[in-house]
Amino acid sequence: MKIEQIYTGCLAQGAYYIVSEGEAAIVDPLREIAPYMARLKEDGVVLKYIFETHFHADFVSGHVDLAKETGAAIVYGPTAKPGFEAIVAEDNQVFTLGKVHIKVLHTPGHTMESSTFLLIDENGKDHCIFSGDTLFLGDVGRPDLAQKAANMTQEELAGLLYDSLYNKILPLANDIIVYPAHGAGSACGKNMMKETVDTLGHQKEINYALNQPDKASFIAAVTDGLTPPPAYFGANVAMNKMGYESIKEVIHHGTRALSVTEFEVAAEETEALIIDTRAAGVFAAGFIPQSINIGIDGDFAPWVGAMVIDVKQPLLIVADAGREEDVVIRLSRVGFDHVLGYLSGGFDAWKSAGKEIDTVNRIAPSTFEAQFEAANTLVIDVRKEGEYAAEHIENAYSKPLLYMNDWIKDIDPKQHFFLHCAGGYRSMIAASILKARGYHNFSEINGGFNAVANETNIPRTNFICQSKVLK
Repeated sequence: MKIEQIYTGCLAQGAYYIVSEGEAAIVDPLREIAPYMARLKEDGVVLKYIFETHFHADFVSGHVDLAKETGAAIVYGPTAKPGFEAIVAEDNQVFTLGKVHIKVLHTPGHTMESSTFLLIDENGKDHCIFSGDTLFLGDVGRPDLAQKAANMTQEELAGLLYDSLYNKILPLANDIIVYPAHGAGSACGKNMMKETVDTLGHQKEINYALNQPDKASFIAAVTDGLTPPPAYFGANVAMNKMGYESIKEVIHHGTRALSVTEFEVAAEETEALIIDTRAAGVFAAGFIPQSINIGIDGDFAPWVGAMVIDVKQPLLIVADAGREEDVVIRLSRVGFDHVLGYLSGGFDAWKSAGKEIDTVNRIAPSTFEAQFEAANTLVIDVRKEGEYAAEHIENAYSKPLLYMNDWIKDIDPKQHFFLHCAGGYRSMIAASILKARGYHNFSEINGGFNAVANETNIPRTNFICQSKVLK
């Protein structure tokens, strides 16, 4: 028996590859299936099952393409209603894979069809669980995403999650390995650990949700502090449930090389959004007006999903040479399949053609320090609320990037302000959106709060002492 965790850091997502006696199974595969096909070929095994823990909201799974390519059966837990051929298993139903067995434990709460898959090894011993979004390390799945589909409140779903965890998962042996679908950074939970594998016994000791004195306390704990889910979640659920265009076709039309003229015409005629995926510092030095910077070397796909409301929005790509297909694949992971092509030759081709360009005023922390006056300097901090609460620049305003569409209207375009995040990635996203919407009177701080804290003597405080909201 072999179990391999295939972890994708930018999505904080874990897929699992299981092999026994020439047969294989994959749990919660990502959209692009080429890596899985390569593994199957290298190992000389046949894919028998594709297990889906639930209809995912934060990414598009590769289950449909994998099934078409291999003939493997897609397996969901009870109550699932997929729009394609699949096995909807019964609670406690057992599937045989070589010499091991995989038992379906119906664990509703995150979603109604959510299920945990218990792997029983060659000796008949419970070995591990693939817990999907039911149980994370340090957390449990948020119970607010399936309210509309289930016609239930988040409190009612949290109650179901309690029953699932306390009746189905906690009675299992302490030495069972927990393989969750996500780790720290995923929007599917709020308190996940950076580790991606643990024992159930350790989770029983340290996971706050598994240590509540009663059901009411559990419901209160897991529903407290939930932030609104990203806008693309609903569209991803629909694609996972009903099917989608083949990844091969998405890559084919998304990687069309467009000349400067073709790129410009496509942007005008289709009202496509230009996504510039270069590094923040490179983008700041020069970019196509109206383009939005979301760097490929970061949490690219989740931030595209968070900032671009409609997954059907036509997109045009500016990328470093050789990264174009990578960009298209990462966009497809979160359902953005309508990429019209990329700019051949990248930004350099645009600049060489004599086209208009724009820049962001990115300044060094020392420059910010020289201009900073606590009482008179407007500073906008786009980090998360928790980061701001821990420590922030004195008199800075907390305006998280995630809510930018709500607070941007409160900015006075005539008043200069300074903009920062933790390191510069998120603040450049914000800067590009500000520029695209006609706000130009600001300076973005290179290196963000981390650089300010380490390289300057600018006063800082914490949430207990001070908290400001931009009016």
